[in-house]
Amino acid sequence: LVLLRASRWFDAQLLERLEEHGWPRLTPAQSLVFAHLSKGGTSPSELARRLGSSRQAAHELVAGLKAYDLLDVVEDPARRRGRLVMLTPTGRRLADDARRVLADLEGQLGQERVATLHGLLEELDLVPGTAGSAPPRPRARTR
Repeated sequence: LVLLRASRWFDAQLLERLEEHGWPRLTPAQSLVFAHLSKGGTSPSELARRLGSSRQAAHELVAGLKAYDLLDVVEDPARRRGRLVMLTPTGRRLADDARRVLADLEGQLGQERVATLHGLLEELDLVPGTAGSAPPRPRARTR
């Protein structure tokens, strides 16, 4: 429960501070999209898997962020008829601002505490980019 509250606090602080810097008010679900994008782009289906949502829900999040000119969906040069969700130049600037805000928030906790927390999460295989960090696939609904 404490980690869930901490996660929500960090996200709320992030979104509030980004808005103070002139960025549009994003929802917590929209902010999660940024955490799950790869530098070279992410396929819509992979993004949905990482978010633990349906492809339709991920598509709606991407569409909302496209309306703010933060994301774009482009052709995947490696896959015929494939698509990639990518940050626009504006989206990269927002992501850079978000990194600075999060670094400031971590600074408030102190370097030693952040290092300890990171180490604990890494031991549990919960650090982004590690094998166990991806959420499970959403289950099909039964009637």
